[in-house]
Amino acid sequence: MKEQLKLRCKVFALSVIEMTEGLARKNATFLICNQIIRSSTSIGANYRAALRARSKAEFLSKLGIVEEEADETLYWLELI
Repeated sequence: MKEQLKLRCKVFALSVIEMTEGLARKNATFLICNQIIRSSTSIGANYRAALRARSKAEFLSKLGIVEEEADETLYWLELI
């Protein structure tokens, strides 16, 4: 299950990067694309960090960051 989710996070981030490559590079679009890429790649990075947590509390804290980054990514995708 852990490895499956790690892979899904990576595939999602790569899909977002690929999607943004096809968008016009206007000022607003460029800024939003940058934010989408940052937050979507952060999901997987923070999930991997959560898997290395030293305690249940640390795991839950880091998983909370994953949830925040996923929600932020959704916001930017809605805007684009």
